[in-house]
Amino acid sequence: MATRQRQVHTQLGRVAVRTFAVNDRMNQIIIEHLAPSVWKAKPPGNVRTIAAIFTHMHNVRTKWIRLSAPHLKVPAQLSRAHCTPLEVRAALTESAARCEEMLAEALGEGEGRVQEFLRDGWAQPWPAGPEMLCYMIAHEAHHRGQVCMLAHQLGSKLPMKVMSGIWNWEKLWKECGAPIGPRGRLLGSQLKTGGSN
Repeated sequence: MATRQRQVHTQLGRVAVRTFAVNDRMNQIIIEHLAPSVWKAKPPGNVRTIAAIFTHMHNVRTKWIRLSAPHLKVPAQLSRAHCTPLEVRAALTESAARCEEMLAEALGEGEGRVQEFLRDGWAQPWPAGPEMLCYMIAHEAHHRGQVCMLAHQLGSKLPMKVMSGIWNWEKLWKECGAPIGPRGRLLGSQLKTGGSN
């Protein structure tokens, strides 16, 4: 790979890692602020509980890692029937770290160790690229939306500070280690010039 191309690819890997970290931080914020009464409450209709949704998110991450980056340590799966919010938060933290390693290797720092993204055993593999990050985040954003709606339907709407907080990207980027400049701006020049972390 040409030097300029490799530099862009490595920068993309860094941004992908931070972006997935922000994605996981959103999950953590929601779980932190959920009323305990809604965690395993049966929602209206034939849908998963909030506990089952977050358990599913972690378990799907373990599948992505197992299928796409089997050289990484695959976190243990969770049982949706028996997990506490604390256990799910810890598991999501671990699976997010492995997903971040996988993204770094796929998009820059692993010398090509992650060549393909397999979302499921039945799915066609995709070449490792930005599309895998988009898919991973879209999957989790879909389920975050479900959780917010279910909490509301179960009589425990998440506070406005939480709902607006998951959209405060500047704060989330900073919490996840991105360089922030004056007036809370993300330092985009890092991407253009190849500056260090």
